[in-house]
Amino acid sequence: METDYIFNEHNKEEFPPAHTAEHLLNQLMGRIFGAERSKNAHIERKKSKMTFLLDHKPLRKEEKAIEDEMNRLIELDMPITYELADRNELPEGVSLDRLPEDASEKIRLVRIGDYDVCPCIGKHVRSTAQIGRFEMLGTNWDEHARSFRIRFKVIP
Repeated sequence: METDYIFNEHNKEEFPPAHTAEHLLNQLMGRIFGAERSKNAHIERKKSKMTFLLDHKPLRKEEKAIEDEMNRLIELDMPITYELADRNELPEGVSLDRLPEDASEKIRLVRIGDYDVCPCIGKHVRSTAQIGRFEMLGTNWDEHARSFRIRFKVIP
């Protein structure tokens, strides 16, 4: 399917387990805190970081719940699937705000089971169990900006 359609050029070489964890964490933070997907993510093989705008500084037990829930979701071994959609006929809740203005008419959607769907042309694992273990390395809270940064790594 993907080889039949030319998407915009992609300038990253993702580490698929960490990149797929990024999708899960974005959805999880939305479900727990009502946060929008991170607009400031740096995803790497050794260490990754994502920043979310929140209405409060998460408590230590909330931070632990994030890590625990990420590992629970990973263990569910949800399939990662792809589909093409017309940019004007996207599923409810799917936003194009992070795509370049010259993005193609057809958008590749990445689904993680029935848990998450978003446009993405990056590389992913085939199922969440291939992510490995999610380990939170630390967090930072910026009271003025109301931003919560999570540093993490995945251990495939």
